[in-house]
Amino acid sequence: MSVIIPQDDSNIVEGEVVPTDADKAAQTVDLTGLINSHLHQIDNMQSQMGKYKEMLDSIFANDSTYQAHDAAVKEASRVRAATKKQILNQSQAADLQSKINDARAHVKELNSALSDYLQEYAKTTGLTSIETETGEVRQIVYTAKLVKIGG
Repeated sequence: MSVIIPQDDSNIVEGEVVPTDADKAAQTVDLTGLINSHLHQIDNMQSQMGKYKEMLDSIFANDSTYQAHDAAVKEASRVRAATKKQILNQSQAADLQSKINDARAHVKELNSALSDYLQEYAKTTGLTSIETETGEVRQIVYTAKLVKIGG
């Protein structure tokens, strides 16, 4: 059997394959299945990790040497916390702590606004990276997660 290859390429047209509604529906079903499968696996792994943690905690709880060291650490931590509290009551330390808290809140607000600006930039330009003033190219990255709705 021989295959005939046409020599005339004039009928070939470049184009984009546009997925049909059936393709999109099948892809949605596939993605939904993958998402549900991964959610199930995550739930199972978290449950298994909880069981392992309980077993490990039981081992620590039954070891007298560990319990003695743990009590010493708790006492040292209590003393350290009291000392830290005394130091933070000094005006200079309290002022610095306040400045740190204000700066943290401001950075959080700036990051939130930056996220909004990056989303708008990506939507407007169709680009997934941006060049900074220093010439550094940074990629715009999104993180998606599932959050339960309602109760």
